[in-house]
Amino acid sequence: MFPEGDKVAVRFTTTGTHKGEFRGVPPTTNKKVMVWGINIDRIAGEKFVESWERYDTLGWMQQLGLTLTPEKGK
Repeated sequence: MFPEGDKVAVRFTTTGTHKGEFRGVPPTTNKKVMVWGINIDRIAGEKFVESWERYDTLGWMQQLGLTLTPEKGK
């Protein structure tokens, strides 16, 4: 966690196994994935009042074989 003023940033890594539909993508053959992300939360009056989240969508899609990956060296 990285606090700065009224905001806190959290970088995370999560892992899972793709056994069921996720965001409209049907299950693969139980492929394991690891995804990183970041949350930025704004706090006011000791409460979370806003939140922004981004995670590596392209990375998890590539791990599941759902996107084309450019060949190395080209």
